[in-house]
Formats: sequence, C-alpha cells, structure tokens
Amino acid sequence: MDPAAHRLGSALCIASAIAFGAMAIFGKLAYDAGVGLLTLLFVRFSIAAPVLWIAALRRPGRLSGVSRRTLLSAFALGAVGYASQAGLYFAALARMDASLLSMLLYTFPAMVVVAAIALGRETASRRRTGALLVSSGGLALVLLGAGAGAFDWVGAALGFGAALTYTAYILVSDRVGGDLEALPLSALITTGAAITFGVAAVSTGTLDTGFAGTGWLWLAAIAIVSTVTPITLFFAGLRRVGPSTASILSTLEPLTTVALAFVVFGETLTGLQLAGAALVLGAAVLLNLRPKLPEPRPA
Repeated sequence: MDPAAHRLGSALCIASAIAFGAMAIFGKLAYDAGVGLLTLLFVRFSIAAPVLWIAALRRPGRLSGVSRRTLLSAFALGAVGYASQAGLYFAALARMDASLLSMLLYTFPAMVVVAAIALGRETASRRRTGALLVSSGGLALVLLGAGAGAFDWVGAALGFGAALTYTAYILVSDRVGGDLEALPLSALITTGAAITFGVAAVSTGTLDTGFAGTGWLWLAAIAIVSTVTPITLFFAGLRRVGPSTASILSTLEPLTTVALAFVVFGETLTGLQLAGAALVLGAAVLLNLRPKLPEPRPA
C-alpha cells in the first residue's frame, strides 16, 4: 500500500469522525435557538439529499445497471431505518448531555457483532467475546457513573434505542446496497429520510420555521458539516485505508463530541464514566482489528 495514500486516507477518516462528532453540538445549539425536533430533521435531510445527489451524479453511469428493487430498497432503508435512528438520537439529545449520549450510541459496534454472530454471518472467537464483555462493562460504568439524581432514564432509553436501530440499519444496509456505489446509496437514504420527516412534520403540524435566525446557521452546519462532508470524507478515506482502519479511526467521533461538549457547554463525565467510555471505545477498536495471519512457512 502506498504510504502517502494511507496517510491521506487516515487524515480523511479522522476529519470525517471530527465532523460527525460535532453534530450533537450543533443539534444542542439548534434546540437553544428554538428549532423543533421534526423541523431539525426535515431541514437536515432536505439540505443534505440534493447536495449528495449532485456529488453522486457527477460521474455518469453510476446508476446504470442498478435494479429498481435495489433503488427502492435503498430509499426504504432511509425512509424507515435511518429515519428511525436519527429520530431516536435527536429525541435523546433534547433530554440528555451530548457527551453521555455519544457513549451510549457507540455501543453499536458490539451490538453489530452480537447480531452478526446470532445471524450466522460471523463466528464467535475469544477476541470478540472479550471485546463484548469489555464493552458491556464499560456501558454499565457509564450509566452507573451518572447517578440516580439528575439522570434522565427516558433519554438514556432513547439513546440506547438509537444504538439498537443503528445496528439493524447496518446489518440491513449490508444486504440492501447491492451494486450501488456509496454516494448514490447515501443520496437515496437521505432522500427517504427527508420525505419521512417532511410527512411527519406536516401531518403533526410541527413544521415551524419561526425560530431565531441563528437556528438556520446550526441547521446548515448539521446538514453540510456533519452530514454531507463526513459521509464524503469517510468513503474517500475508506478507499485508501480499508474498512478496519477506517472503523478504528471513527472512534474519534465520540471523543470529539465529549471534548466539544466540555468546551461549548461545560459538560463533564465523572471519573467512573470516563473509565467506562475508555472500555467502550477500546472494545470498538478491538472488534475492528484484523487478526494477524500466520507467516507462510518456507518450502
């Protein structure tokens, strides 16, 4: 592998993780400006979808040969799967600290492995079993460290639900994508999510743009800085470093959220929660490490 290409790919994945990690901060600031939940989600995906379509269709023929069933499945994945995950995540964000939510969400790598083993897509191993135990212990420390006083258990349930939904989304998208390239797939998914949240907002009468002007700034940041940009950067980095390295570098996302939440809002995790967070992220790294292949014996 070209060292220069690997360094560039790593830098792109790191930048993607930082951009994704800032999304919770932008979401909190949008809420402070008076933006409602469904309005936030509708505007986010309504901005992101056309931008991703422009990027996806820059190269002709990207959708040629793709079956209608694959296109509809990708659209439905966004309209149902990703919309559910995003809805649960931002509903939790309205009730709890961004730093704590980021730790709850990042239990999804362990959930994906458990589900993949249960479905027969992967096999259990001592490394994976150990990582799952470490991740579970870390999650317990994160929750116990919050204490029973001001802890919002409804918000925690929503955050945990977001992680579970994201797990299902990953497992389904692994089979839905088919011959679709990453950018057209992302464009279809965000289009489906935009329509879902548009219908939900209009039907419930909660689509409201009467919030403070700064709300538009934070909505644009969520859509461009923390949706379109990290998706594009991640796939560009993925091509250069491979899935394992890209996944490991993505663990910088919750660390970015914790750091920014401390700087912007003064949010802090307790010592017990920090220990739990280290275990959760360590397990995520361990789950994405490729086992070292044995050296071939000389003939």
